[in-house]
Amino acid sequence: MNTGSRRPRRRPGEPGTPGAVRRAGRVRGNRSSRGARSVARARADARHGTEDQRTPVGHGLVVAAAYAWRVLVVGIVAYAVFGLLGRLQLVAVALFLALVVTAVLRPLADLLARRMPRTPAVILSILGSILLVLGVMALVGGVVAGESGKLGHEFAGGLGRIERWLEGSPFHLSHAVLSDFQGKVADFVSGHRSELISSALSGAGRAVEFITGLVLALFCSLFFIRSGDRFWRWFQELLPEGVRDPWDRGGRAAWRTFAGYTRGIIIVAATNAVLVGIALYVLGVPLALPLTLLEFFAAFIPLVGSPVALGVATVVALATKGPVVAIIVLALIVVIGQLEGHVLHPLVLSWAVRLHPVVVAVSVIAGSILAGVTGAVVAVPMVSVAWSVITELRAGPEPEPSGRSPGGKAAPP
Repeated sequence: MNTGSRRPRRRPGEPGTPGAVRRAGRVRGNRSSRGARSVARARADARHGTEDQRTPVGHGLVVAAAYAWRVLVVGIVAYAVFGLLGRLQLVAVALFLALVVTAVLRPLADLLARRMPRTPAVILSILGSILLVLGVMALVGGVVAGESGKLGHEFAGGLGRIERWLEGSPFHLSHAVLSDFQGKVADFVSGHRSELISSALSGAGRAVEFITGLVLALFCSLFFIRSGDRFWRWFQELLPEGVRDPWDRGGRAAWRTFAGYTRGIIIVAATNAVLVGIALYVLGVPLALPLTLLEFFAAFIPLVGSPVALGVATVVALATKGPVVAIIVLALIVVIGQLEGHVLHPLVLSWAVRLHPVVVAVSVIAGSILAGVTGAVVAVPMVSVAWSVITELRAGPEPEPSGRSPGGKAAPP
């Protein structure tokens, strides 16, 4: 047996065997693939670094910019709307008064319509309200005319008491300073007499515009109370089919909020006026009834109107009854303000949108800047209506109960 010609048997994995060759190629392939991946990763990092250098804007700034241009568009639209309303102020105020009259008198008209036809019920409710307002105005005018002579003497004596009070403790103002102040007031009135006369004449023109707007408001309120639901359906037919449902839900939410706010603020104003009238009558302050009526109308301007009206009452009390009664009347500002803010508004206006006091204050100031007293009156209801519409549209449509059609809902106004 020739053993010298036999080759030695190699173990698997030794150099030179096929497995070793395949394994070496695999290792070389893995090294080359890892190198290729490293190069690709380096190139990707370089590319991302270049992109980061090109767009160094953070996510927060992108979101802020997106909101900024939307807020800018909304501000431009709001400015255009207020500019248009400023040019058509008489029509806008008349429509606002018509909606107020509708919100107040429609429940009465609905109650009377149960016992008589709709049209006579509406006319009776409007005429009855007009007669009531005219009767109150006549009563106030009679009181002022009857007390005019007495008030002249009381105011003359009251001014003397105020001067003596300012000359004493704790002010210690000299008589010469007070006389100089009176002289400056007289010089101002005499020097600006022509401007005051022109202002009075322009006030007469304003009175004509007010009467015109009042007639237009009564005319519109007659139709709103009579057939406001049909007017709303007619307006919806002018809209495209796809947007009628959001407009319908938004309009209903707006009317519920506006009507609730109007009725609630009238109740709050009447309560404040009754409390002020009783206090002024008990203290013996003259012109208690006119000051009560002033408090009623001033309460329609939240946070501002009632203190201003009570400030006028304080001046009257100071001139006629002295500083003690004036301080008591001044204390009424704090008491009635706390009662209105913490009791009446949460209790009476619970069905309307409750806004934060900061929002109310900013709305009143902004409205007064844009449109004077009218803007201060309409600012808060407008903000309340806008917020209720936004809330309603965000909530989405309510599911309809089975067997009930959407036509059975009450439509605004």
